[in-house]
Amino acid sequence: MFILVLGKHNEAEAIMNGRHDLEDQHLDRLRNEFTGHRIWRAVRWDGRLGDWVASLHDPSAGIDPTVICSDAAALRKALRVEAERAAARKGLR
Repeated sequence: MFILVLGKHNEAEAIMNGRHDLEDQHLDRLRNEFTGHRIWRAVRWDGRLGDWVASLHDPSAGIDPTVICSDAAALRKALRVEAERAAARKGLR
């Protein structure tokens, strides 16, 4: 049996590492789902990760050149709206 005892600093670090792993998974999913955009995280003034950003690379994938949201779920929703707007512009919806 292996038991790991974490101090407050190590515990916070473990939580942050888990959070970053989850955020990396969200980035991967968004990038796979919305291939017409370059999806990345902005860096805040203090060096921490900030807003979720999508830059349009394929004009058929959206209308706005840049979409910025505060979290992955909001960005996914906004990019779905972008896809609908682009399809409507082409007369597909």
